[in-house]
Amino acid sequence: QVQLTESGGGLVQAGGSLRLSCASQRIIADFEDMGWYRQAPGKQRELVATITNGGLTNYTDSVKGRFTISKDSAHNSVILRMSNLRPEDTAVYLCNAHSRARNLLYAYWGQGTQVTVAS
Repeated sequence: QVQLTESGGGLVQAGGSLRLSCASQRIIADFEDMGWYRQAPGKQRELVATITNGGLTNYTDSVKGRFTISKDSAHNSVILRMSNLRPEDTAVYLCNAHSRARNLLYAYWGQGTQVTVAS
């Protein structure tokens, strides 16, 4: 099991910014990819942004141009910088990582951090 610990959530006004961090027990270079998902009350969990081991990034359309995902290898962390936040960004944000061993893909999740955007 791999522990992922999120931090940086909170309450912010619309148009504001937050920086989320996900710290990993394992060296992040061991993961195939890492990412952020979010889940709002009554809604399905959705992908927000991912970054591969090679640094390729992917974003859901609604956050393109506003959110940036990056890796901080020195601190075994993945960072999500969020700007121009909107009320619809309100959700629990969860860190995710995938590793592969013997052709099996393993998924790891953090506990989540709450982001609330007030209008």
